[in-house]
Amino acid sequence: MKVLKKNWVISLLMLFVLSTVLSACGGGDDKKTITFWTPLTGDDGAYMDQLVKDYNATNPEIKVKHVITADMYTKISTVLNSGKGVPDLAIIHADRVPGFVKQGVLESIDTAIAGQPEIKAENYLPQAWSTGTIDNTQYTVPLDIHSNTMYYNKDLLKKYNAESFLDDDVVTIDEMLSLQGKMEENQFVVNDALLGWVILAQVQNLNGDIQEDGKPAVNTPVMKQAFENVKKIADAGLMTPFGEDGYLMFQSGNVLFSTDGTWASTAHAGVEGLNFGVTNIYSPTPDKFTNRSSSHLFAMLKNEKRTDEKEAGIGAFLEFIRENSLEWAKAGQIVASKQVNESPEYEQYMQSFFTSNEKEIESLYIYTYEYYPYIAEAVDTYCADIVHGNVDLDETLVTMQKFVEDKIAENSKSSTK
Repeated sequence: MKVLKKNWVISLLMLFVLSTVLSACGGGDDKKTITFWTPLTGDDGAYMDQLVKDYNATNPEIKVKHVITADMYTKISTVLNSGKGVPDLAIIHADRVPGFVKQGVLESIDTAIAGQPEIKAENYLPQAWSTGTIDNTQYTVPLDIHSNTMYYNKDLLKKYNAESFLDDDVVTIDEMLSLQGKMEENQFVVNDALLGWVILAQVQNLNGDIQEDGKPAVNTPVMKQAFENVKKIADAGLMTPFGEDGYLMFQSGNVLFSTDGTWASTAHAGVEGLNFGVTNIYSPTPDKFTNRSSSHLFAMLKNEKRTDEKEAGIGAFLEFIRENSLEWAKAGQIVASKQVNESPEYEQYMQSFFTSNEKEIESLYIYTYEYYPYIAEAVDTYCADIVHGNVDLDETLVTMQKFVEDKIAENSKSSTK
């Protein structure tokens, strides 16, 4: 009898522990806590932790609990399907908004910000705000823009007498090609970091697009020209070799330009002896340049358990972020709030270059096409092989177009089940 009683007690304890763990990881059932999911699994998660800590230190009526969520989009799908554990607030990427709205899983953010008159379009970078606007409904409030960017090694530019490339803040492909035959062995003009982002920037530089009448447009003359323009650099032997880590080669002082992200500035700054600056992604012409970008956006997923009080608490938290997100600049992100990015304190951060004038702000291009994630996946999958000449360009564009169309068809079937 004692054994049975002991087993019964153990079972109850295990059930209690399990329910506690699930509630800790799940959504917003606690009336005094806003459960806030983010996909910030890198160093940027610590900066968001600090922002949340700073907000909670103001003693709000409803505090925020930051839950860094690996594989967040898969988990979002799971909790939405079950209706259990849906977070009160989440950070999503800009390219997710059109699909989520179409699926009906986002709520308008208007109810949360109704009591916060300064949370409005004119107080944020325009493309960061508008990416959350669909059919005149505002679904998101922006935290940042994170952009493809090009870092340069100041010492190598001087060594190769290429400092004039930066005179107009646009390095052209022809300027890069002018260094052919002048580079020392194992030194290169540019790496292939974030090459897919670079290709999609070139599409905009050529006044092209990735969709035509709502249908994906990958196998197009503009996409082909974008690849051919970048391929010229690799064919000239000026791009870091296929399969090599061009990012580390830049940090080692063997590459003039690195096309990675604004967020990489903190890592580069930690490399002893690396004397570097930042400029725009290279372009065929100085007349137009594009820095392909995305945005972290605050959003509310469909959640019937979210109370009016919590929504007001979310609004208060977002207003705090609008006023106090200088901390987020430490993560290398372009802060969306104009109160922050126009402040003198923000100028100490390298990414302030991209908000230094209207032309720079306009260069931050966010794709908002519904099927952009599939096109980006196709470009990322095949771009290195194309640029380095491992595959036939025309044949691979056909493959990429089918890749995207198959993804769309697959998603359409799963959404109708």
